[in-house]
Amino acid sequence: MPKLILISGPSCVGKSPLAAGLDHFAPHLADRMEELVLFNDREKRPGEEDGIDYHFRDRDEIEALKDDPGYVVIDNRGDLQALELAAIDRILDSGCHAFYEGNPQLPVQLHRMGRLDDYDTLSIFLSPLSREEVQHARREGLHLPELFAEIQRRKLLHRTEREEGWLSLGALEDIETRATSAYGDCAEACRFDYVIPLHDGEGHDNWDRFTIPIGSARAAIRTVAALIEGSVPEGVEYWEDHLLP
Repeated sequence: MPKLILISGPSCVGKSPLAAGLDHFAPHLADRMEELVLFNDREKRPGEEDGIDYHFRDRDEIEALKDDPGYVVIDNRGDLQALELAAIDRILDSGCHAFYEGNPQLPVQLHRMGRLDDYDTLSIFLSPLSREEVQHARREGLHLPELFAEIQRRKLLHRTEREEGWLSLGALEDIETRATSAYGDCAEACRFDYVIPLHDGEGHDNWDRFTIPIGSARAAIRTVAALIEGSVPEGVEYWEDHLLP
């Protein structure tokens, strides 16, 4: 039966390369998955295509969708985004899994609205720390928001330097915004069916430098594929709502 598959986590945790990795590890699954395309009010970036990466629209047009019960509208770090709920039904009716990978705000909003109960849903959160690592950090008295921010800050810096070769002031400001939102994003992990620790963030060599994914990257891809197929492999976690106070 086709599922609504939601993969989320903080910025640069590895959502995009994991989704791409499914094409190689589990093509029989990837061929049955169609990505949900959101509306977005920001400008297109080089290489992006309207209708494929996002439906690019004016902010006023997306603002107006807040009054339409057929849409879910979220503010993603200043970008106003929206999902047409009918798009989920169209994909599922075609026999494909409806697939979303992105910021936790959309899955959380769907959860709060009770819309996830309408579908056979699989929600997976990718965390830069395992449950045991979080508990250890708490016992040591570490400041968790700064710990999460520093972990993701390093990953974001590495990814940006790898992709752009230099760091502009705007890029540094964006990195800081994304890094400092990591703890709040991970506090939503308790709302997801499963949590997968993923230490290899986007831009890490383990995704593509050695021809095949290795390390934590490889393990996460295989774990997600297993969950989609209906099994629960070793290493999958469940987070209680008080793990991140």
